[in-house]
Amino acid sequence: MSVSTLAADQSVCAPLPVLGRDVTVPLVTGGDVTYAALDYAASAPALQRVWDDVAAYAPYYGSVHRGAGYLSQLSTDLFENARRTVAEFLDCRDTDQVVFTRSTTDSLNLLAAALPADCQVFVFETEHHASLLPWRDARVTYLDAPSSPRQAVETLERVLADRDPYGPALVCVTGASNVTGELWPVQELAAAAHAYGARIVLDAAQLAPHHPVSVKDLDVDWVAFSGHKLYAPFGSGVLAGRADWLRQAEPYLAGGGASRSVTRRTDGGVDVEWHDTAARHEAGSPNVIGAYAIASACKALTEAGFDTLVAREQHLIRTVREGLADVPEVRILSLFGDDAPRVGVISFVVEGWNSSHFAAALSAEYGIGVRDGLFCAHPLVRTLLGSDPQTQGECGAPEAAPGEKSLNAIRVSFGAGTPDEHVERFVNAVKELVSDGARWQYRTENGRCVPAV
Repeated sequence: MSVSTLAADQSVCAPLPVLGRDVTVPLVTGGDVTYAALDYAASAPALQRVWDDVAAYAPYYGSVHRGAGYLSQLSTDLFENARRTVAEFLDCRDTDQVVFTRSTTDSLNLLAAALPADCQVFVFETEHHASLLPWRDARVTYLDAPSSPRQAVETLERVLADRDPYGPALVCVTGASNVTGELWPVQELAAAAHAYGARIVLDAAQLAPHHPVSVKDLDVDWVAFSGHKLYAPFGSGVLAGRADWLRQAEPYLAGGGASRSVTRRTDGGVDVEWHDTAARHEAGSPNVIGAYAIASACKALTEAGFDTLVAREQHLIRTVREGLADVPEVRILSLFGDDAPRVGVISFVVEGWNSSHFAAALSAEYGIGVRDGLFCAHPLVRTLLGSDPQTQGECGAPEAAPGEKSLNAIRVSFGAGTPDEHVERFVNAVKELVSDGARWQYRTENGRCVPAV
């Protein structure tokens, strides 16, 4: 689809206004340029609508659930209404709970802490560390990376058929890969899990900002996501889903808000009655502004319409993939193949380039922000690169000097706020760097490739 065709296609919307869209950054070669933020998979820029809503509320900020004053009552209503907005956004069941957390990582650690005794957990090696690592107190089975959605389902069915059928079990799966952007067969995996008596949690950190997520339609038991990937600022996240395991578990944090009643015993100790609502796992003063920001983002995306948002993003994906396909030295990383449906997350390597060097040149010489490294998905990236899965490396850090072999990749990611010019500049920059080389000298400093001064 050409730019002119895009403009004529009424099903494709303009970019949503985001903070930072007019920020300029200096170039090492002289002058400055409007910053092209193409690292949405790490943190998406906040929607202007979200920032305006938060700014309008900020003067009315007050304590939640504890105050009799007007601002406290207003803030409490806003906080609980945010919970209802998120439930609607996720199309939750009437009996589901929505717990506000700090992030996807926090949400999945909360669920891990709530697992019944002797629970078996099944997770693919392709997961982000947020969903790969929290299950330390459970019996965990790590599954090899599948080469197709069908193989993913078949692998899960096979291991579940061999498990102890009488104990609790949980499957953890991503909705969209933070490395390849590929969509996973969540509905089919949920059906397989339930067929064998297991439950399933969906890591929707990369899915929810790009596609509608329906707990009912996907038939997942829980869903987790982060506000900072959903165009909302501040440290906030969500765990939404079935209440029974959460009600039966000890509170994630012990403290005010989680407790309904605390009394002294005659022996000098205390007896505690914990809440059985979402408050059970929300001890302490909650991040009211963060919860409100998530709710505002949910409303903004719903009102914009996912059909038009997806149509625009698919145009941007085609622009990037077709542009990179013109560069023989570039290899796009993929599990499921070129035809797999995906969101705006694309990782690649460039022959003859260290990934950190390439990313540094994109930033310093073109004003383009991407990510290089292993993207907190070490096993997956190493599988995709064909390297030894035991090879050590820090999350997101380079492992070689400019020009040397690198075990890292480069990731470009975008979304509802990305203008055409940003992805077009990126594609042109890749072509220029590969054909002409960097125009500046670079060195390694504190484990990062930076322009030499």
